[in-house]
Amino acid sequence: MIELQNVFKRLGGLTVLDDFNVTIKDKTVFGLIGTNGAGKSTMLRCIAGVYEVDSGKVTIDGLDIKNNDIIKKNMFFVGDDCYYPINSTINSLKEFYKTFYNFDEVKYEKYLKILNLDPNKLINNFSKGMKRQVFLLIAISLDIKVLILDESFDGLDPYVRLIFKKEIATLVEEKDITVIISSHNLRELEDICDTFAIIENKKIIVSGDIDFSKNSINKFQVVFNEDLDINSFKDLDIFHFNKIGRVITIVCKGDIEYIKKYINDKNPIFMEILPINFEELFIYEIEKRR
Repeated sequence: MIELQNVFKRLGGLTVLDDFNVTIKDKTVFGLIGTNGAGKSTMLRCIAGVYEVDSGKVTIDGLDIKNNDIIKKNMFFVGDDCYYPINSTINSLKEFYKTFYNFDEVKYEKYLKILNLDPNKLINNFSKGMKRQVFLLIAISLDIKVLILDESFDGLDPYVRLIFKKEIATLVEEKDITVIISSHNLRELEDICDTFAIIENKKIIVSGDIDFSKNSINKFQVVFNEDLDINSFKDLDIFHFNKIGRVITIVCKGDIEYIKKYINDKNPIFMEILPINFEELFIYEIEKRR
């Protein structure tokens, strides 16, 4: 289990994480989302040990990651900007990481062929998307317990994304690894993640199981003969309210049976419950706090 407890981090004189707390369970794919500048990359770098926290603790299975080489040997971080020694080829990069990690040569060779990558070409000549393919190839070939991906699917074509998403799901199921992914593509995260957290204002504002959280927010489209407004629904925990003519859309949190009865008591001529996707969940959670 990964825990950030009361973490405080400043960069360039600005506070990026402030009394930051989150728990990530083992053997899950954890999606991290937030607006630009919310602190996603900083959080991931603190977990990976790239940044030291100014105060608070980052622990894995109760052990502080600071100066802990054993923990770091079981963790791999693929950042938004991939670092590699100058004049590296894919094969030389593989040899570089083999000095630090246990490496699966069979899997490496398998995905080299699937991705149609030339292991002797200079990485420096690759596009940003191709460089990400190389580092994801290295990542899935390592014997690790924690994989951290910062916008790592960005720039990959749909077929390549599917390849890596399937392999990551297999690693979680068969090797019991924990994967943390940040992305602006929320539909993509919804496909692969089972847990999530939203960062806003330097803190985690909501976290949990994706399916449970989606089901705890209800979206109703209703029509009334009367001219009702948001004040007519003041007893509901409303995230979003929109009215076009007599058609009202209400997004609210709470027991669905209670909400249905509450709305029915106002005698609607039409009521429909609509599904919520992960992208909407994020938008409504942010909107409610602004």
